[in-house]
Amino acid sequence: MVSISEIREAAERIRGVATRTPLLRWDDTTWLKPESLQPVGAFKMRGAYNKVASLTDAERARGVVTYSSGNHAQAVARAARLLGAAAVICMPESAPRVKIDGVRRDGAEIVFTGNDSEERHRLALQLVQDRGLVMVEPYDDPAIIAGQGTCGLEIVDDLPNVTSVLVPVSGGGLSAGVATAVKAVAPSARLVGVEPELAADAKASLESGSLVSWTAEQTGRTMADGLRTNSLGPLPFEHLRRFMDEIVTVSEDGMADAMRQLAKLARLVVEPSGAAA
Repeated sequence: MVSISEIREAAERIRGVATRTPLLRWDDTTWLKPESLQPVGAFKMRGAYNKVASLTDAERARGVVTYSSGNHAQAVARAARLLGAAAVICMPESAPRVKIDGVRRDGAEIVFTGNDSEERHRLALQLVQDRGLVMVEPYDDPAIIAGQGTCGLEIVDDLPNVTSVLVPVSGGGLSAGVATAVKAVAPSARLVGVEPELAADAKASLESGSLVSWTAEQTGRTMADGLRTNSLGPLPFEHLRRFMDEIVTVSEDGMADAMRQLAKLARLVVEPSGAAA
């Protein structure tokens, strides 16, 4: 299990690279944490940089590989460039063009594959074997969870009396890290995970007490491309079982409406995966 001390160490490691995003007041009781203001437009920079920076010089010299539908891909590409490592990214052919372009701008090599996240994972593992690259998992890794947990640490630092935190759930890196950090500092706070109705594998997993996997055809129905992971990672699952109070689902219309409201009232451009919460 990732500890609060590991999350605090990650916060020092990513200082000056990942943005310490503010809390923005939405109404009398609600605050927003705009991770869309991160350098790559998503929280993923936290975990990716923490992981790549944690590697030895020899490991970075081998180069890194990951698999992602977009945000983690961009974050690993950026972190690798900043730290002088080559990066190979396994991406689905359906990945948004803006995310593909972002990866290329940071100099990473892209290997396209199908839309099934397990297929991308297998390809990345093959590249580890064939080319000696170091894997940077999207969520099932202590350094990734610790890096994402810095988001939760900032929340409790800025709002010590927080009573509840809502966080999107996909593979579980962000939700596990945030839940771990918040519960360590504000144990009475309620942690609520949010995922699309059309990709609700995490809710099914927590309710059943064991990992549940959905097919790519099932999760591919949601507009939230960042929340289409087939299943929670085993390590995030253990954190969520311990620290997450509940997982709820949101409709496609609900996410679309949240995006419109955030753009109109908060002047924030947010993708569906972030608007879910």
